[in-house]
Amino acid sequence: MKALIIGAAGFVGGYLIRELSAAGWEVHATCLPNEKISEDCPAHTLDIMQKADISALLDEVTPDIVYHLAAQSSVSVSWKKPQLTAEINVVGTINVLEALREAKKQDIRTVLIGSGEEYGYIRQGACPLSESEPLNPGNIYAATKACQGMLGEIYARAYKMDIIMVRAFNHSGPKQSNIFVISDFCRQIAEIEKGIKEPVISVGNLSAKRDFTDVRDVVRAYRLLGEKGKSGTVYNVGRGRAVTIQFILDTALSFAKCDIEVKQDPSRMRASDIPLIEPDVSRILADTGWSAEITMEQTVEDTLNYWRKKLMSCGTSLGKEH
Repeated sequence: MKALIIGAAGFVGGYLIRELSAAGWEVHATCLPNEKISEDCPAHTLDIMQKADISALLDEVTPDIVYHLAAQSSVSVSWKKPQLTAEINVVGTINVLEALREAKKQDIRTVLIGSGEEYGYIRQGACPLSESEPLNPGNIYAATKACQGMLGEIYARAYKMDIIMVRAFNHSGPKQSNIFVISDFCRQIAEIEKGIKEPVISVGNLSAKRDFTDVRDVVRAYRLLGEKGKSGTVYNVGRGRAVTIQFILDTALSFAKCDIEVKQDPSRMRASDIPLIEPDVSRILADTGWSAEITMEQTVEDTLNYWRKKLMSCGTSLGKEH
């Protein structure tokens, strides 16, 4: 099996390369000119805004499966740069789909990676969210990802293309940016242990319940969907069991090597936090046999150990992670 991962320089890309390679796949990956692929595999420079370049690469690599990870994936950036977000996430996806439609190799399976954010403002009693739940995006990033998924469904129906749509919920693990909650808590604890930061951890809303899955489980889901998923189908990818942010915090603090005070930071509070977001993952279980295996405790401990090691290697100062 030969895979092409478009947009592999981010957090998930390296894990997906590793997962597919371990399964015996031949893996090719793309990144922008200013980016670098973290894992050892053939790397190609690609900007998805250039359709001709996508076409040329598809004809060169002739993959069996394309994983489309390239995106402007920051919600905050989407508010500041809505046009850029739409260009990358919508126009860029159209470029990929058109290049695939016109490719010399016509049996390429495509996995479009979307987001649980697409469900947006959830109606009362809707959780766990099935794939048939109406989408009601609450931000520009989520709207563009919903559009990406709809485009995938349209191309699958209209052109009989082999396309699978994924709505991935929160995933975390070592190497993730500390703009995400698990990595944020773990980094703060590691800094406190090293004496860089006072023994106070800053937190936002701890009562919200969210579904978290280890990134290593998530990329295994992507591999299995590539192997066994049904064309034209949308799949939720998540643990299927939400936990409070308080649980995440308590778990992280249980691994701390010193006493830490918890202090709520008003700047970390969201005015319209949805109380509960939890997916129904019965479809992916039925079609591929996948379910999350790595415990939340293991994810948190591994992420904390990553930050401890990173702080040791970087000395006493770390810039903001991106």
